[in-house]
Amino acid sequence: MRFDVSRDVFKLARVFTISRGSRTEAQVLTVRVTDKGATGFGECVPYARYGETLDSVTAQIDALSGSITRADLYGLLPAGAARNAVDCALWDLEAKQTGKRVWELAGLVEPRPEVTAYTLSLDTPDAMRAQAAKHAFRPLLKIKLGTPDDMPRLEAVRAGAPDAKIIVDANEGWSADVYADLAPHLVRLGVALVEQPLPAGEDEALRGMARPVPVCADESCHDRESLAGLKGKYDVVNIKLDKTGGLTEALALRDAALAEGYGVMVGCMVGSSLAMAPATLVAQGAAVVDLDGPLLLAEDRNVPLTFDSAGVHPPRAELWG
Repeated sequence: MRFDVSRDVFKLARVFTISRGSRTEAQVLTVRVTDKGATGFGECVPYARYGETLDSVTAQIDALSGSITRADLYGLLPAGAARNAVDCALWDLEAKQTGKRVWELAGLVEPRPEVTAYTLSLDTPDAMRAQAAKHAFRPLLKIKLGTPDDMPRLEAVRAGAPDAKIIVDANEGWSADVYADLAPHLVRLGVALVEQPLPAGEDEALRGMARPVPVCADESCHDRESLAGLKGKYDVVNIKLDKTGGLTEALALRDAALAEGYGVMVGCMVGSSLAMAPATLVAQGAAVVDLDGPLLLAEDRNVPLTFDSAGVHPPRAELWG
């Protein structure tokens, strides 16, 4: 079994800004696992917020050797980008070796399209209103916020897309006081969900705070071990494969979260269709799907995912799985 990793860069269609900064391109790692004449593919997006870099994740993958199973990965790599790309590549490899789709191998029902959010990046209120108006035809808009001065932005987006369902992502950018002040306005403006309003290390304040709009754990939720610390603070968990460490753990986290009464959101980093493809299986029946990474790109994989009025479609076998 051979493991190869390469760096790929995809230009974004426009500058993408969140409360932590801006980017003009998506830098990803593509992993290939070759065994017995077949090659499986996976993609990950190392994330500085979790102490990851392209170099550090590449080093983790380069250290792998020998014949490895998905179960072996739990003892070899921590939850994160490296394990995600290898885990997904191993799923793809097995699909190619057996002639079955990954959803069959995982014992899942055949996946269908799921409506996905479209993300409006952080900008001035006027610019965000223009973005919202341009994309008002979409059924679900996600707004990047996370500053002390977000009310004008929120009002502007609602004015630009008066009929769209809206969810808000603060990216850990609010304090407890800012969130408490904004909460009634989130209700007034018809916001359906707010992601990670407080920093992950400072979210204890949510335990005693009214949550008139469902609150979703993103940076506070990585894998199944995270669930114990979320009780009383969050209503929904955002499952991202680059956090869980792959499709294997993402499916297990989804089942565990649902069993404990949480709603499920399936999200993504900004990556290509190869990164989104495995997540479409986790997204089946999720309360919120946010797999719009390819829609934010100016270029994509040779066999991209299909996005249309029905949502994001499962991948063709030529892409993954």
